Amino acid sequence: MRSILLAVAATLALTLPAKAEDVTVAVTAIVEHPALDAARKGVLDVLTAAGYKEGENLKFMFESAQGNPATAAQIARQFAGEGPNVIVPISTPSAQAVVSATRDIPVVFTAVSDPLGAQLVKNMDKPGGNVTGLSDMSPVAEHVALIKEILPNAKTIGYLYNSGEANSVSLLAVLKVEAEKAGLKVVESAATKSAEVQGAARALVGRADAIYIPTDNTIISALEGAVAVAEEAKLPLFTADTDSVSRGSVAALGFNYYDVGKQTGEIVVRILKGENPGDIPVKVAAGSDLVINKGAAAKMGVTLPESVLKRATKTID
Repeated sequence: MRSILLAVAATLALTLPAKAEDVTVAVTAIVEHPALDAARKGVLDVLTAAGYKEGENLKFMFESAQGNPATAAQIARQFAGEGPNVIVPISTPSAQAVVSATRDIPVVFTAVSDPLGAQLVKNMDKPGGNVTGLSDMSPVAEHVALIKEILPNAKTIGYLYNSGEANSVSLLAVLKVEAEKAGLKVVESAATKSAEVQGAARALVGRADAIYIPTDNTIISALEGAVAVAEEAKLPLFTADTDSVSRGSVAALGFNYYDVGKQTGEIVVRILKGENPGDIPVKVAAGSDLVINKGAAAKMGVTLPESVLKRATKTID
């Protein structure tokens, strides 16, 4: 009788779907703003769909560094000490802190423009070690083309960024190359913390025909200050981050960060199921949306061409 029961149990074990084991996923971001928050939600939703349910078999931890690199390093050390199954740092500063803090715990970074330049991995195809992730390298050439299409008489782009963020420095180098191809000059204005953003934007008034803000977490976290300057000066402001358009930029061509989070979550699930992060190539995020804000354009004295209006995947009035 006992042998029959054992046989039945073995058969059931083979036929019933395997229940996801209890896991801990620790997420950290340099700051909270809509794009990074959307990425975090995308990660969680994919984990849930894969059978890892928060409060049941998933402990989902989140800590924000509130824009402070020292806090990011502290959070990274805390997570490394707690030993979760996977750490997901969102943004370049948080990823650099986490990668420095652990060589053993799997790390899946996301919303990082230049993983090589940030020294997170040495090879995108074969990252090796405990690190892999998703790059959100902006289509800068397309951004320049969009600005020229909307502002055909523009001669100078004002680049508003945090000079301490490696991703923004990398993007500046790309922007200079693409702007030169389009016959545009680049004028820089840096803010190293959110309190400096409005002043840095004001420094571009009279020096630039448009403001361009990359996927810079410091600037985006205080975007409203830059928008206020742009509206007052009638200086069109463009962003690389589509979630910022509803907050007052004229237009953005970029990723849906919820989708970026979902693509990241798929990598996390692969690791939870046993794959080695160092064997998983670093991916570049897929997808590109054109979002425009008619109200912001009007406030900044911009007439949006019909060609842009027709291509927009989302229009905000």
